[in-house]
Amino acid sequence: MQLKKELNLLDVFCIATGAMISSGLFILPGIAYGKTGASIFVSYLLAGFLAITGMLSQIELGTAMPKAGGTYFFVTRTMGSAVGTINGLLTWLSISLKSAFALVGIATFTNLVVDVNIKLIAIFICILFVLLNLFGVKEASKFQIILVFLLIGVLIVYIFYGIFFVKVKNFENFSPYGVLSIFSTAGFVFVAYGGLLDAVSIAEEVKNPSKNIPYGMILGLIVTILFYVAAVFITVGVLDGKKLALSLMPISDAAFVFMGNFGRIFLGLAAIFAFVTTANAGVMAASRYPMALSRDKLLPSLFGRISVKFKTPYFAIILTGFFMILVLLLDLEVLVKTASTVLIVSNMLSIISLIIIREAKLQNYKPSFKSPFYPFIQIIGILSFLYLLINIGFQSLIITTFLFLTGFLIFFFYGRKKNEKEFAFLHLIERITSKVLTNHSLEKELKEIIIERDEIKKDRFDSVIEESLVLDIEKKIDLKELFNIISQKMSLILNIESKKLINLLEKREKESSTAITNFIAIPHIVIPQKHIFKAMLVRCKNGIYFSEEAKDVKAIFVFVGSKTERNFHLKYLAAISQVCQEEDFEKKWIDGKTTEVLRDIVLLGKRRR
Repeated sequence: MQLKKELNLLDVFCIATGAMISSGLFILPGIAYGKTGASIFVSYLLAGFLAITGMLSQIELGTAMPKAGGTYFFVTRTMGSAVGTINGLLTWLSISLKSAFALVGIATFTNLVVDVNIKLIAIFICILFVLLNLFGVKEASKFQIILVFLLIGVLIVYIFYGIFFVKVKNFENFSPYGVLSIFSTAGFVFVAYGGLLDAVSIAEEVKNPSKNIPYGMILGLIVTILFYVAAVFITVGVLDGKKLALSLMPISDAAFVFMGNFGRIFLGLAAIFAFVTTANAGVMAASRYPMALSRDKLLPSLFGRISVKFKTPYFAIILTGFFMILVLLLDLEVLVKTASTVLIVSNMLSIISLIIIREAKLQNYKPSFKSPFYPFIQIIGILSFLYLLINIGFQSLIITTFLFLTGFLIFFFYGRKKNEKEFAFLHLIERITSKVLTNHSLEKELKEIIIERDEIKKDRFDSVIEESLVLDIEKKIDLKELFNIISQKMSLILNIESKKLINLLEKREKESSTAITNFIAIPHIVIPQKHIFKAMLVRCKNGIYFSEEAKDVKAIFVFVGSKTERNFHLKYLAAISQVCQEEDFEKKWIDGKTTEVLRDIVLLGKRRR
């Protein structure tokens, strides 16, 4: 059963933004200040720039493969099921940890008003979010939009009012622990940008993902970076350094300085809004990972069950909520470091996935958004993330290594024999070594994803191409031999003598050459039989001489039709013409590895439908 496409650009923006602006702003600055001093806002800026390198890769992969499970799906289709299982479980864990962190935040701020055990408050709120997400992604998203705009409004007031109370002396001891502490702290606060994974993980439920995913994620990250840097700068400038280093409510404490009790309550409410949006988006996004693993038979089918009424993965949502409740028992700093470490690894794997799939030169890899400055952005991202991992702390690396091994063991003992998905790395090795390692099932899967993504409704042209013969001629031949091969093949389909077909083809060619360029020819004939239209696609890498103007034709599109199909003749010619006008058509046609890939080039070519 498929998930419903119900989310638009505003939904994607609010899911990404709401998932990012939360604990990273309302709790983390105090802890992070103790690690780097007044330069903390620079750490947030650096972390944001690093998030851009991962985001660009995720957007490209997300627009090419808008499927539930986000980074898990990309990694599995590029590096295989073993790495994909590890990544899927780790990302699920990371988003759940970040959401649990948000639950702690909600409970902490709520405890200021209601004197109840913090963990009980967090558990109760977690159950509420699980129920909300069970009733449908659109309902959860509507709730998200309202809260995100309330949050943005409060932060605007805080920033524009607080700028008048900033004290320059608070920045005098800018980096007491050295410049390197700014970079290591960037790794620590990187979890603040983890919400980007939430947006890409629900890509399958986004309408028009080719536009809404890139616009929503880019806009969300830009807005988040601006608010983080501005709000943290104000907080450092307003609040005394010693007090900030000990504060678990730094924004609220800073608001108290220049707005009194009203400011503390005002920003406390904003913090609750922020934590609610993160936890809500986290339940929504994290639950898609076990569902995606289940679809690929890497986890039991139970995790992939979708509610008939609400079209939500109900068991995966309940499991995610239960896990979030369990991790509330963890130490806060360990929680943050582990979540940040896993997020850094997920971003690295996304970047590596992009490099592999690009270099594998898959014909049906058709992202609607391409990461700019490839591969320089990706190289910068990998090196930067490696540096952050080295400096993030030994304890979190040990925990992450343990989680890696756990993911691998789950794959080894459960998923290894149940999943034999083809992946892009095999295509890359095949391309380098010229050895046959694949059956091109990945190309077929990518083709189906494009049809679903672009909501392509098949027409008669698609049916004709799907039923057509496809020939790949390696040796050099002349036009007469080409017509002989075409006639022999088509005679069996049309139940017409091959000699008659040869005569018709030669006669048509004498009237005027059917070569429309030096690369493309469209030989076509009309037969007396009624209601017949058949096509054949031919590639001849060594070229065929058609005329003085077309001496090296490599793409031949043959069709035979009845007089009664004259209108469709014109539609077919127009469709082929549009497909062939694509900028890289000639290169794709020559590079196509199989006859099925040649067929897909025509089927997935851009044309009016």
